Amino acid sequence: MIWIDYALTGLASGFLAGYLGIGGGIVLVPVLSYLFSHDPETAAVAVHMAVATSLASMLFSSLSSLLAHHRRRAIDWPLVRRLVPGLLAGALAGAVIADHLDSSTLGRVFGGFAMLIGLRLLRGTATAGDRPLPGTVPTTLVGLGIGMVSSLLGIGGGSMTVPWQLWHGLKARNAIATAAACGYPIAVAGTLGFVFLGNNSPGVPVLGYVHLQALAGVALFSVLGAPLGAAAIHRGRSLTAKRIFAVFLLVVGVKMLLFTSAA
Repeated sequence: MIWIDYALTGLASGFLAGYLGIGGGIVLVPVLSYLFSHDPETAAVAVHMAVATSLASMLFSSLSSLLAHHRRRAIDWPLVRRLVPGLLAGALAGAVIADHLDSSTLGRVFGGFAMLIGLRLLRGTATAGDRPLPGTVPTTLVGLGIGMVSSLLGIGGGSMTVPWQLWHGLKARNAIATAAACGYPIAVAGTLGFVFLGNNSPGVPVLGYVHLQALAGVALFSVLGAPLGAAAIHRGRSLTAKRIFAVFLLVVGVKMLLFTSAA
C-alpha cells in the first residue's frame, strides 16, 4: 500500500513541477512528512527526511521537466548560467541550516511558506514588469537566496524564480521553463548536502537523510508526470486549477503548522 502512496504522490508532484513551475516539493514534503512520522524509526526526523527525499526526487523530475521545456526552446539558458553559482552555494547552505533545526521547527517553516505561496496564487500571477535584468553579482545573490530557501524547504524554487523573472519582463512560459532548469542545480547541491549531513539509521533504507524506498517510488512516477505538466502549460494555463491548488496549499500549510506543533 505504501508504494501506491509513493506513486500517486510522485505523479502529482511531477505534473506540478512541469505545469506551474513551482517544484513538486510543495506536494512531496507534507505528504512524505506524514508518512515518515508514522514510522517509529523515522518519526524524529520525518520532516528532514521528507525535505531531503523531495530534493533527491527532483534529480529525476526536474531533469525530465527541464528536457521537456528545452525541446520547446523556452529556457533562457544565459540567465540560468548566471544564476547557477548562487543556486549551488545557497542550496548547500540551506541543507546546513535545516540540519541545525529540529523537525518541528522545520515543519512550521514549511507550513508558513506553503500558506504564503497559496495566498500568492490566489491573488494571481505577478504583474509583468519591464525592468532590466541585474548584473552578474546581483543575479548571483538572487540565486543564493533562492537556492538557500529552496533547499531548506525541499522545493524547486520556482515560486521565487518565476515572479522574479516576470518582474523583469520575461514571458510567463519562458519564466516557468527557466525556473524548471534552475531547479536542477538546487536538487543536486541540496541532495548532496542532506546525504552527507544525515545519519544512516539501522533497519531503514536511507542515505543520510534521503529515504531510498520513498525516492524510488516517487522518482519513477514524477518523471512520468513532469512532461505531462510541461505539455499542459504550453496548451494554456488554467486559472481554475491554480486556484484549487492555492486552496490546497493553504490547507497543507495549516495542517503542517498544527502537525508539527503537536509533535
